[in-house]
Amino acid sequence: MPDHTHILIGLEPSIKISDLVRDIKAVSSKYINDNKWMYKKFNWQEGFGAFSYSRSQIDNVIKYILNQEKHHKKKSFREEYLEFLRKFEIKYDKRYLFEFIE
Repeated sequence: MPDHTHILIGLEPSIKISDLVRDIKAVSSKYINDNKWMYKKFNWQEGFGAFSYSRSQIDNVIKYILNQEKHHKKKSFREEYLEFLRKFEIKYDKRYLFEFIE
């Protein structure tokens, strides 16, 4: 999707999600900029959302990710993200949400 990405990763408990996301953003930004994929310098927004699923849910999560284009014809990324926050009962302050592209 042009305004967000979903990544499904199996993680060892000793790995901090914030460290993993920092490294993914750093390496991918460097790759995008080194290969001049954008007409100006590419940077990720600050922050991220991470949600945990059990092994038994992996097939459903994969299907969900693979159907993003179809899914977002009905629901925006903003709607999707806020729905995840409610579903996972995550309290948030609207001031710290992403800058959604609408």
